[in-house]
Amino acid sequence: MLRIYNTLSGEKEIFKPIEPGKVGIYVCGVTVYDSCHVGHARSMVVFDVIVKYLRAIGYSVIYVRNFTDVDDKIINRANEIGTDIHTISDRYIKEFYRDMDALGVERASIEPRATEHIGTIVDVIKQLVAKGHAYEVDGDVFFAIETFKGYGKLSGRRLEEMEAGARIEVDERKRNPMDFALWKSVKPGEPFWESPWGKGRPGWHIECSAMSTRYLGTHFDIHGGGKDLIFPHHENEIAQSEGAFGPPFANYWIHNGFVNINHEKMSKSLGNFLTIQDVLERFHPEAMRLFLLFNHYRSPVDFSDETVQETEHGLEKMYALLLRIADYALTESGSGVETYSPKESYNDLANYAEGLWDKFKEAMDDDFNTARAIGLLFDAVRRFNRFMDGLEGPSSPEISNLLLTGKEILVKIGNVLGILACDPKEFFEHKKLKAFVSGQIDAPAIEKLIAERAEARKNKDWTRADQIRDQLAAMNIVIKDRPEGTVWKAR
Repeated sequence: MLRIYNTLSGEKEIFKPIEPGKVGIYVCGVTVYDSCHVGHARSMVVFDVIVKYLRAIGYSVIYVRNFTDVDDKIINRANEIGTDIHTISDRYIKEFYRDMDALGVERASIEPRATEHIGTIVDVIKQLVAKGHAYEVDGDVFFAIETFKGYGKLSGRRLEEMEAGARIEVDERKRNPMDFALWKSVKPGEPFWESPWGKGRPGWHIECSAMSTRYLGTHFDIHGGGKDLIFPHHENEIAQSEGAFGPPFANYWIHNGFVNINHEKMSKSLGNFLTIQDVLERFHPEAMRLFLLFNHYRSPVDFSDETVQETEHGLEKMYALLLRIADYALTESGSGVETYSPKESYNDLANYAEGLWDKFKEAMDDDFNTARAIGLLFDAVRRFNRFMDGLEGPSSPEISNLLLTGKEILVKIGNVLGILACDPKEFFEHKKLKAFVSGQIDAPAIEKLIAERAEARKNKDWTRADQIRDQLAAMNIVIKDRPEGTVWKAR
């Protein structure tokens, strides 16, 4: 039974969709004025996995993720280089897709742009004005927060304790310093659209209320985004949407944690701002994705080259197992295969493999706990390798079927997490060790380790044999046990 931590209640709740078997989810997308950074990657990957999992367990999901393509930052960037906002937004939307495709993030069901929904936005503002939740001053329209009694229920803030001007400077024309703009009157050098209040453009918050209700209705299942959006953006969305339409806006609010760089908050001022392209030049995309999922989505993650490198080595172990299983299953079939590892019998592994998907579901049903799910993958890699270390002679249909079944389950789990999507041979071709190419690998040392591992296996010292195999894997050395002995090659 799926349980989700709901920011609105501050508790894990059993997930009950509004319509059985169907889920509507809206996630705030990017403001397209610059290249995406690793913080954007965290949010996009987290919600990609959530959607993948919901679909894997049988839900029909409508996933809406917007683009903010009109905003002060976009306007300023366009004016700086002498172009228009559409040229700027088109450029960075194209970059966004390039980055997301590399990370294996699938397209949302619907990806609306704010500038394509001006009419819908104006209609929502008109409803707010008509119901007394908004007022017009000199062509600007503001939401009057004191008219919405539930203001602050998402962030847990009391109105009287909030600081004025959480996102912008205080405007003396407001009735309350915390009132926020729904419509902004046109200024020189800015794009504009016609409205009942004159020429202007929408505020930031109102666009998401308009687009989410346009495609999911006035009451839908899940709304998500980064923790930085809880206040004021999502708080304001609730006020606008429930003020205009009445019903509760979204039943479940999901927010992912931040990305820090070497234990510091990522920011351009600190010089530690990393774009997605920056990191993909150094690491395999799936390694970056695995790193972003290693911690629970609500927890922060700390980026460092060393941490991602460790994650990449872990990913290599997963692919090495897939390749090892494929190679074993292709060897000549025969009989008399001996399984002599007492720590991993055929029956134990068969039972383990049979229940692996259910264990994965248990982890994901606990508020999409990818950290626990990834732990299961590494445990599976260890157990299947241990089992294969205890095999001698040619393959048998029974053993091959068990191993191939295990491989299918691992790939199925990988499909939800967005990893193990490459052909193992192509993966290792991509990750060829530079040291081997330059002749820096010490072949005699590798042969010595392999001989020590063979002796450990002979003495049934499985712990030492496992340690040596892992040591070789960390060196990007693939080993293959054959009847005539163990052979190796560099990845």
